Amino acid sequence: MPKDFICALAMIKEHAAHVNGELKQIPRSQAIKIAKAASMIKSGKHMDQFPIDIFQTGSGTSTNMNINEVIAGLVNEDGRGSRGDRSAEVHPNDHVNRCQSSNDVIPTAMQIACALKVRDELVPALEHLTSALKKKAKEFHSIIKTGRTHHMDAVPVRLGDEFASYAILIQSALDRVKDASKLLNVLPLGGTAAGTGLNAHPRFAKLVIARLAKETKLPLEEAHNHIAAQSFPFASQALSSSLREVAVVLNKIANDIRLMASGPVAGLGELILPLLQPGSSIMPGKVNPVIPESVIQVCADVIGSDVTIGICVSQGSVFELNTCMPLISQRLLTSIRLLANVSNVFADKCISGIKANKKVIEDRIARNSMLVTALAPKIGYDKATEIAKEAMRTGETIIAVAAKRTSINKAELKKILNANNMT
Repeated sequence: MPKDFICALAMIKEHAAHVNGELKQIPRSQAIKIAKAASMIKSGKHMDQFPIDIFQTGSGTSTNMNINEVIAGLVNEDGRGSRGDRSAEVHPNDHVNRCQSSNDVIPTAMQIACALKVRDELVPALEHLTSALKKKAKEFHSIIKTGRTHHMDAVPVRLGDEFASYAILIQSALDRVKDASKLLNVLPLGGTAAGTGLNAHPRFAKLVIARLAKETKLPLEEAHNHIAAQSFPFASQALSSSLREVAVVLNKIANDIRLMASGPVAGLGELILPLLQPGSSIMPGKVNPVIPESVIQVCADVIGSDVTIGICVSQGSVFELNTCMPLISQRLLTSIRLLANVSNVFADKCISGIKANKKVIEDRIARNSMLVTALAPKIGYDKATEIAKEAMRTGETIIAVAAKRTSINKAELKKILNANNMT
């Protein structure tokens, strides 16, 4: 299981021990020792003690008992007892797991781990990428290029406006992630086995969640209906969908950039990417779009994980429990990490160093028949079409052909066919 997940689970065990001590569910001395051992795990220690595979019991019971036993073992060893002695001072079930079940603790750990990772890693990374795109939009504002629809020449657009649109798309996807992550704050802790709260002190969940909220600075709260919270991980599905949206947007931007940078002779050649990895394995002069292609692969992985999570939520949610929690947890945390990492790399190693190939862009604008679109309202669609076809056939400029084929003077034609005005 991911380290982030284990650390979140340890945090729950730490605060659960303190609360169990306060509520006199276990002796205060035991509570302090359990909390201390759990805090060590939360800080990243003893990670080699968690070998349980992701593909385990669907409730995550194996991992829950793994951490219960590690915590109990650490306490008992410290007390000069035997690590595996279940008659020692601290028992993994009776003491470490008091007032808890795998069925409410595991999804709680998943939601906290994901909420922290979204807040601390993904949101800053996407904001960083948005900022980098906005800077390029400003830098490229005066550059007018050929716009394209259906992969065909359309009308002039500002290169800066294209990058500004990318920033808007990332911001919109980020907003969806923020909205989805709010659902993670509603925790199933306290429902125990089937959402009824059996064997849990009635104040246990509220007190533990309050302590978790204070440490994480997340607005955590207890679920109003524990059966719903444990049987159908709605927050996980919502977060996964929002991560897919980030991936789809990133994929579009990465594809646009690598296509605009294609060439430099036989492609579009409008952008010049940073020479991060000059030369292919066999062609010395070839520079590949390394970062955009790494982005595209991350996006494929995240989109695939969303499909997996959708299956896990729909097929794993039966009666009072979802039985795909370990896999959902692993896929969510992996997707968050990948998107955060690749967004930072995209911003720093690609976007910030992109240059516009002004010579190529300006030459294509000057001889592009798309300019005739601005004439259509003046002379009609069919006449404009004839001018465009003649210009393409003869190689003349649109202005030259229009001057011959219409009664509009050249000064007026230059004004109408000014690419800057068209944007």
